[in-house]
Amino acid sequence: MHRGERPEGGARQEGAARRATGQVEAGQGEVGQERVEQGRVEQGRVEREDAGERYDVVVIGGAGVDTTVYVPELPLPYADTYGVPPVVDRIGNTGSGVVLGCHALGLRSLLIDLIGDDPQGALIRDHLAARGAGFAWAIVPEGTRRSVLLVGPDGRRTSLYDARAAAGQRLPGGLYRPAIRRARHVHVSITDFSRHLYPELRELGVPVSTDLHDWDGENDHHRDFAYGSDLVFLSAAKLTDPPAVMRDIIQRGRATTVVCTAGAAGAYLLEVPPSEHDGPTAVGPAGAGEWERAASADVRHFPAAPLTAPVVDANGAGDAFVSGFLYGRLRGLPAAECVRLGTVAGAHACTSEGTHENPIDAGTLARSSETAWPGPLTSG
Repeated sequence: MHRGERPEGGARQEGAARRATGQVEAGQGEVGQERVEQGRVEQGRVEREDAGERYDVVVIGGAGVDTTVYVPELPLPYADTYGVPPVVDRIGNTGSGVVLGCHALGLRSLLIDLIGDDPQGALIRDHLAARGAGFAWAIVPEGTRRSVLLVGPDGRRTSLYDARAAAGQRLPGGLYRPAIRRARHVHVSITDFSRHLYPELRELGVPVSTDLHDWDGENDHHRDFAYGSDLVFLSAAKLTDPPAVMRDIIQRGRATTVVCTAGAAGAYLLEVPPSEHDGPTAVGPAGAGEWERAASADVRHFPAAPLTAPVVDANGAGDAFVSGFLYGRLRGLPAAECVRLGTVAGAHACTSEGTHENPIDAGTLARSSETAWPGPLTSG
């Protein structure tokens, strides 16, 4: 689970023209080639646009490669040299995790992103192709996103994240438009180029989710995503008052459901019935319509799912939670049931090495969920 944002000060910079060539992998949806200059599609075509096949989940942005280093403790005290187990490069970052998780659960899924013409980009393409998950990409000169993960004996991690982002980057329209037009749901990673898709997604009326990860409730980079999505995930890692931030997201934006994950402490759920919230809503005093309803809504707490094995590596648990939740959502389950599925998927991810190496399948998810919470679901 990695953020995908640039440093705070450069969140919305627009810069010099960027040029890239891009292509969509044959057999993974649309097939074609694009050339992009100054954020515009100059030339190219998309075949099979009228194929009629629908995607359950289209994920925008968030592919990368994790270089994992297992260290003796965290934080790691200074030393000139540490002897460590083999250092491993694996597929990582949030978009990869969500698409692989959804694919493993039987959802027809597609990841759309910008990557480099480099070994890391090839690793991502090869991994997704081997798993049968859909991937459409364009090549950018900045290269593929990377992270160095320091993982301690208890599975906790410290991530050193290299976003490889450039001001003014945009996805080629021919790369993403045919897919989002046939999507039941779109999940938007918080890469800067992803924010520019919100007007089109709103016009199409497709449900949109995002994951703010460890947002502090203040960083401007996240606000378009927080207030423009129908379903918002975030982590409690940097929040002193998670319910207050969850209510703020609903009060100021379009979301009717906000989920805040808290690791071993479980997860929080806040809902406002769609009939009572037409968002976005202007901030106002108590008594001002949706503001009052959101402020008074109950935030429900759910415990973490029991672990089925020792914690090995907590990387990817948040992305697994998202995929489990979306699986339930697209089956029409109540949000509380979706949270339960998300916690089971997240717990499963903690028991495997790597970030996205062993996503849970639908059968295991169902069995583990029944074992974790036999009988009617109740909030904590």
